[in-house]
Amino acid sequence: MSTNITKIGVFTSGGDSPGMNAAIRAVVRTCAYHNKQCVAIHRGYQGMIEGDFEEMNARSVKAIINRGGTILRSARSLEFKTPEGRAKAYNNLKENEIDALVAIGGDGTFTGAMIFSEEYDIPIIGIPGTIDNDIKGTTYTLGYDTALNTVVDAIDKIRDTASSHDRLFFIEVMGRDVGHIALNTGIGAGAEEILIPEENLGLDRLLESLEKSRRSGKTSSIVIVAEGDNIGKNVFELKDYVNEHLPFYDVRVSVLGHMQRGGSPTCFDRVLASRMGVKAVESILDGKSGFMVGLLQDKMCLTPLEQAVKGHTEIDRELLRVSDIMSV
Repeated sequence: MSTNITKIGVFTSGGDSPGMNAAIRAVVRTCAYHNKQCVAIHRGYQGMIEGDFEEMNARSVKAIINRGGTILRSARSLEFKTPEGRAKAYNNLKENEIDALVAIGGDGTFTGAMIFSEEYDIPIIGIPGTIDNDIKGTTYTLGYDTALNTVVDAIDKIRDTASSHDRLFFIEVMGRDVGHIALNTGIGAGAEEILIPEENLGLDRLLESLEKSRRSGKTSSIVIVAEGDNIGKNVFELKDYVNEHLPFYDVRVSVLGHMQRGGSPTCFDRVLASRMGVKAVESILDGKSGFMVGLLQDKMCLTPLEQAVKGHTEIDRELLRVSDIMSV
């Protein structure tokens, strides 16, 4: 391993996701294991610009593996998008003798990391932290598994009241560009229909499906809607449309919102974060830079940040077929 790196900075940026704290813990303790110093950068790129740094050791990250959110906090930084802002950030890193960075976040975080690394030749490795699971180069992103379990638990509770009152519920879940959360939770919670950005079901087919469910004897129904679904302008418009054309349904809407990002990470996310943190630090010490750590075929792999940012994850066509069969 490289002996040139003596101090590594770690930060979280963009939207928080369960497992970020477990990843921070893994980075700090891997540094300690290899006798390297670790510095926490609070509030992402904005904290880097303002010099909001904290020396960390193995004991600094005790009792955080089970905590949701991020102890380092996150912030949007318009200033970092400017050359002047990035110059301030770099000068602060140099003044604090920080040789390399581990960036935990999504595509926006990685885009900033690529630009910064190219301008100042500072080694950076990314760890994908986003509940949407929308980053190329990893089968799972940090927080995705926890979000799935959070959503399924909420749907199960909503189904109780739907069944009690013979209601149709439209439940909106996160997924502006991809439908991974909607598709998997829809199948896991037994939804009658799943609406995702990748598939335009169409209003006519939606009505037909709901009428078919009613005729088959179903007295209540659950429809999972990804926030990026393009059938209607929004989930409330879908509700109004169904109310107008299928008046026998008592229609309700539940938007799960940011509750999907919170909560204690699952065991899967804790283990994944630990593996990613170790791989990120050891990749830096091996002289690697400009890569994202990912899980592919249950192995830790490296994907160029540019590919991770520009790539697109594909929806699982087999799951779409399973969903159709299960909604009979």
